[in-house]
Amino acid sequence: MRNFNFYQPTRIRFGWGGVNEIGRVIARMGKRCLLVTVKPFPALEHVFEKVKSLCIEAGIEIFHFDGVIPNPTNDCVNIGSEMAKYNKIDVVLGVGGGSSIDTAKAIAVGATHEGDVWNYRLGQQRFESKKVLPIIAVPTTAGTGAEVTNMSVIKNPDEKFKSVLADWTLTPRVSFIDPELTLTVPPHITASTGFDAFCHSFESLLNKNASDFIDLLAIDSLKKVIKYLPLAIKNGSDREAREALSYTATLGGISITNIGTTLPHGISMAIGGHVSEIMHGESLAIMYPEINQWTWEHAIPKFAIVGRLFNHDLKNESDKVAAEKCCNEINLFLKKIGMWMNLKDKNVPESEFEAIANDTLKLRNYSIHPRVPNLEEVINLIKKSYKRKD
Repeated sequence: MRNFNFYQPTRIRFGWGGVNEIGRVIARMGKRCLLVTVKPFPALEHVFEKVKSLCIEAGIEIFHFDGVIPNPTNDCVNIGSEMAKYNKIDVVLGVGGGSSIDTAKAIAVGATHEGDVWNYRLGQQRFESKKVLPIIAVPTTAGTGAEVTNMSVIKNPDEKFKSVLADWTLTPRVSFIDPELTLTVPPHITASTGFDAFCHSFESLLNKNASDFIDLLAIDSLKKVIKYLPLAIKNGSDREAREALSYTATLGGISITNIGTTLPHGISMAIGGHVSEIMHGESLAIMYPEINQWTWEHAIPKFAIVGRLFNHDLKNESDKVAAEKCCNEINLFLKKIGMWMNLKDKNVPESEFEAIANDTLKLRNYSIHPRVPNLEEVINLIKKSYKRKD
């Protein structure tokens, strides 16, 4: 057995109706809470109001920052941080998808530190962990795993670059993972976030730093995504499917927190830095076919495992055959869930390809992929993903 380290400081409260306990839990941490969300809209407005009411009933004063945007920027975070400072916030509550929870995490840093929060991204100026405000998370989608990760992804539009703030204090103190809150998620967002969960587990499995313990979590997560994501897309009210996907998202988040993602996430982050309108799960879906085909021979045992999760008939085939066919199984899965697309479909300009490739190599994800690419290989993978049809 390989040596491994494991740490998960988040207290996970998983289950239907679990969010009803939120006021009582937050009251133990503070009395002035910043609720961080997107602008209210019909599918989630009732959730925001319910959370506010539960907190107020528990004696908590709520201040609502609803300025979260997709691919959250440092400007967005800085505005929320100033609001937190002005109102002397002592606990931050992120309610929504990964963007809302990531914004809440970054605000927890910005509220207690000087200057632009972008200065505290990975590899730059360090922030003081003991100063970070406590964070509570309530995910309303099933995919990003932000409710259990130790990082916050933000974008600097001026630099066209996405990076992360990373520290164990960014891991939420408590996360309320209530599948009921995902019942109104539209089919395409269900597909995009669900495929993100798939990628977290798959890349943790492939990662050069993979561990036997996390492999168990990742494989269990993959089994459930493969089975339940198509069902949730077809029928958003399928409670069994929604519960399973919330569970897989959490497992995927725990997996990447302890192991990390690989090349597809590095390219996806770079794409998101240059094109704001593309969802994270979409950019992953676009890049996976070419990256898998380029990679599988360098990770045959792991690709074989996943190939057999998709197609039980591959149990009778050699690892090499199962691994190669895994690539096609994932392609078929993308088509089944409506995520078969290319960069041209999402208006990613060819003129940005070299810059995207350069930004990919600024993040460490590529270096822990089973096959480590150079700049020319990354550019080639991007080019092949531009007009791909079949």
